[in-house]
Amino acid sequence: MSESQTAGMFSGRESEGLVLVVDDESDVRKVVRMTLEKSGYDVVEAEDGEKAIEEIKKGENSILLNLIITDIRMPNMNGIDVINYYKKEWPSVPIIVLTGFPDVEMSTTMLQHGVSDYLVKPVESEKLRASVAKALEQREVRGF
Repeated sequence: MSESQTAGMFSGRESEGLVLVVDDESDVRKVVRMTLEKSGYDVVEAEDGEKAIEEIKKGENSILLNLIITDIRMPNMNGIDVINYYKKEWPSVPIIVLTGFPDVEMSTTMLQHGVSDYLVKPVESEKLRASVAKALEQREVRGF
């Protein structure tokens, strides 16, 4: 069973992939989820890094993620810590940063450390979909 078929089990249809959206703003999570679901993705949400890790690891097996979209500034476990954790645990899963605080130095550092894209809120739906598609395409090219 392919990862997209596994992800599709959440919705009962063939899925483009399973995306984890981590943001402390519920409205942002909702908009991102709705945008991606319209494009055929299954979406799991978490309000911070700790909840994201719990969501991934709940049950007997970790869920098979295709992509992670995360904010940077969040309570409990900030985005930098979360990204470092994801990179260690799931090195093949691409990460997109979605932040309300544009910072050229931060974006450069993130991109140098393997983040697929650095987007600033509010992000246009088309730009978000394009970024997700590009990150997943790059993952396939690398053979993951």
